[in-house]
Amino acid sequence: MPARQDSVSIPMTPTRSDLYWQRIFNKYDKDNDGKISYTELKEIIESREYDHDLPDNVVDKIMNLADRDNSGYLDFHEFVEMMHNPDFKMIFGHFVARYVHSIIPQRNPVDTTDGTYEEEYTCWPPAVCMILISLVEIALFCYDASLGKTDANGPIAQIFIYNPHKRHEAWRFLTYMLVHVGVVHLLVNLLVQLFLGVPLEMVHRWWRVTLVYLAGVAAGSLATSLTDPKVYLAGASGGVYALIAAHIATIIMNWTEMEFAVIQLLVFLLLAGVDIGTAVYDRYWRHLQQNIGYVAHLAGAIAGLLVGIGVLRNLEKRKWEKRLWWAAVTLYFSLMIAGIFANIFWTDRFL
Repeated sequence: MPARQDSVSIPMTPTRSDLYWQRIFNKYDKDNDGKISYTELKEIIESREYDHDLPDNVVDKIMNLADRDNSGYLDFHEFVEMMHNPDFKMIFGHFVARYVHSIIPQRNPVDTTDGTYEEEYTCWPPAVCMILISLVEIALFCYDASLGKTDANGPIAQIFIYNPHKRHEAWRFLTYMLVHVGVVHLLVNLLVQLFLGVPLEMVHRWWRVTLVYLAGVAAGSLATSLTDPKVYLAGASGGVYALIAAHIATIIMNWTEMEFAVIQLLVFLLLAGVDIGTAVYDRYWRHLQQNIGYVAHLAGAIAGLLVGIGVLRNLEKRKWEKRLWWAAVTLYFSLMIAGIFANIFWTDRFL
């Protein structure tokens, strides 16, 4: 091993900070030779969208400051030292420091891990679950549309729609997600489940996201069957709202590992607030009669939050998160079992 590599002190038991910086270093070490060259550093900067804002000699200045042994490369020790060097901001100014830390965000070297969640995004295995479900929904809708039936009244829709008079056909509690009333209904659900589901799959893998999605679908139909026992149900909105709530669940469970957790949480809470506010306004102030399953939306969101806490990845488990996990799992199964038993034994409700 080269002498300059031997000078790097590697603890026998790596700390969280060591592991974090090693992941960042490996990410930018394009040829995996244990060092970052001038060319690699230049490619990193020029690959970003802000490169036109930087002076031409920024790369040279960064390299000259950080390359302590003048080898023309940054080893791991020099790389970490560069990111913690207090002179960095003084010499190059606030803008350049902010720019470089937007590429390699500066972290507290002792106890913070924010940003490690974003490092978990990967395209392998490919995120295809939501895509496949969407393709099935499109195919079934097109089949009925080819027969001139686009309002959930075609032969496929009649088999899969949730029909309160055919609750003994248990598959309908799930398959109603494949039926849509019109093109707009289909397109809205497709767009939302793809934009929200694919990013979740890239971190949490397809089977976890599938469980969350189906949990929302099942919760939506069970809740609707009890609150509105004569209502037919069609559409993937229960699953879609489960995906929205699942993003909130993963923010809660990975709060310190996410770089922009507060912003993301506020965005999803704002979306939820707008949707709920609109529903209440339309129902009680405008007195509109709409064929929208708000109960299915709400139940799907609750299921997505609870199941999301239960099955989505938690990058670093803490004691309070374990207690929250048990509470979420227990509450979800209690609600689902109660809903199933009510559908089976509360016969007077469905007369």
